[in-house]
Amino acid sequence: MAKLCLEEGVFVFVKAFVFVEIKRGINMNYIIFGGSGFIGTHLIKLLKEEVLKDTDKIYDLDIVLPGEEGVVPGIVERIEGVEYIRCDVRKSIEVDIIPTEDDIIFNFAAVHRTPGHPDYEYFETNILGAENVTAYAEQKGISRILFTSSIAPYGAAEELKKETTLPTPNTPYGISKLTAEKIHEKWQNGDKEKRCLTIVRPGVVYGKGEHGNFTRLYWGQRKHYFFYPGRKDTIKASIYVKELVRFMKYRMIDYDYAGIDIYNCTFEPAYSIEQICTTMQQATGMKRHIPLVPGWLLMMAAYCLAPFGGKKLGLHPARVKKLMISTNICGEKLKKSGYQFFYEFEDSLRDWYRDCDEEGLI
Repeated sequence: MAKLCLEEGVFVFVKAFVFVEIKRGINMNYIIFGGSGFIGTHLIKLLKEEVLKDTDKIYDLDIVLPGEEGVVPGIVERIEGVEYIRCDVRKSIEVDIIPTEDDIIFNFAAVHRTPGHPDYEYFETNILGAENVTAYAEQKGISRILFTSSIAPYGAAEELKKETTLPTPNTPYGISKLTAEKIHEKWQNGDKEKRCLTIVRPGVVYGKGEHGNFTRLYWGQRKHYFFYPGRKDTIKASIYVKELVRFMKYRMIDYDYAGIDIYNCTFEPAYSIEQICTTMQQATGMKRHIPLVPGWLLMMAAYCLAPFGGKKLGLHPARVKKLMISTNICGEKLKKSGYQFFYEFEDSLRDWYRDCDEEGLI
């Protein structure tokens, strides 16, 4: 399979940066908003295994904590040495952490499943959260933030999207995420010579604990109920969660810079749904024939079943439409950034399968 890589180009406020190695102090804090979720948990494990010094501290600030209802299923354990603090980013953040000049904020806090929430919830959490997290950074004198955005600001269309592509979001989630990006950019512009902001726009993020698109895709094939919805060549940009958090480490810990940069986080080139299914079967020792069902038939079934709980079956009209539109995201910029990927696509699926004791993908 093709080597994994990522993208070129920037957004509106981006300038050229000179990267130098960080000279860290004797201690620092990793402050992770929304750290109890899927990506946050993997980042914490990576920091514990490869970065953390005895004098460093990791703080997980989240509205729900591991093991509680509302956390991604499967994320139940608290990680030793991490301080867990209940925090609602929709409100002013009053957490008492003694800051250091090297502190880093990772902002993962968001309402993100779409469809799945009333429109106002995306704006309430994603916009107020961005305002309150950046205000907290301002108050504490923290100069480095990584914000996890989404590819949703690009909008739904078949055309290839680079970081330089004009965002045209067409969902409340995409609009709220683009607004949140601008709020973080405003924070950085408050001290351009000192503050560092990285915005990542991941494609579909998969791996252990995901319980999302790739998990459903695996079990749909294994149980013989998945079919190609309307076409086989739909592009679905994606990235392995362990790769994503390694890139975050690379950007925020391995190098220092002042300015703003935006990265699409996806394999380059992005894979089609047929390539993903074929590779997933190869990686997990599964062999299945996947039929193709016409798109018009799926949409008709979705509209007919919607009043009777079609959403629970994955046949919500918005979800079916989403399945048939490519997320065609370019990953050239990260490819040229100097970051070296750890996994090829099939290797990443094998690694996930091993993490699940080769019993399935969960």
